[in-house]
Amino acid sequence: MELQGDGFLLRGWKMGDTQSLQKHADNTAISDFLLDRFPSPYTMEDAINWIKIMQHQHPVVNFAIDIDGNIVGAIGLELREDVYRKTAILGYWMGEEMWGRGVMPKAVALITGYAFANLDMVRIQAGVLSNNPKSMRVMEKAGFTKEGVLKKAIVKKGVILDEHIYAFVRADQV
Repeated sequence: MELQGDGFLLRGWKMGDTQSLQKHADNTAISDFLLDRFPSPYTMEDAINWIKIMQHQHPVVNFAIDIDGNIVGAIGLELREDVYRKTAILGYWMGEEMWGRGVMPKAVALITGYAFANLDMVRIQAGVLSNNPKSMRVMEKAGFTKEGVLKKAIVKKGVILDEHIYAFVRADQV
């Protein structure tokens, strides 16, 4: 599965991606803004295990961000069940050397369109830690709306933070 973006490709994971994945993911400037389940430090074993799991996705909901054959980040959806089955949770990260180039808002828009067209979703939602204004800007550039702030909802590295909730609702569902 591949989704062609403007200057990048969202594609499935390959075992040949391990070195690039490990190189870009092993950075506290990234892990500090993600859920604790994202390993830090990010080892080669973590990269191998991740790719092994991702090679068996059905449907494909997690993509490598490929620029010129190099994996520089990841973007994915967490599908939910029960009463939340039409709402996916969005997560993403990008290697620090790629920040500020405008790739991530385009990747967010691309995966959102994919989810609406192929996964029968009506809402894509993301939670952003209050100490991550750059990610808030990504959400806004991708057309997401801030719906609220969950006060003191997150504990990251011993610090209690607010969570900013952003969402994009399929146009025919508004």
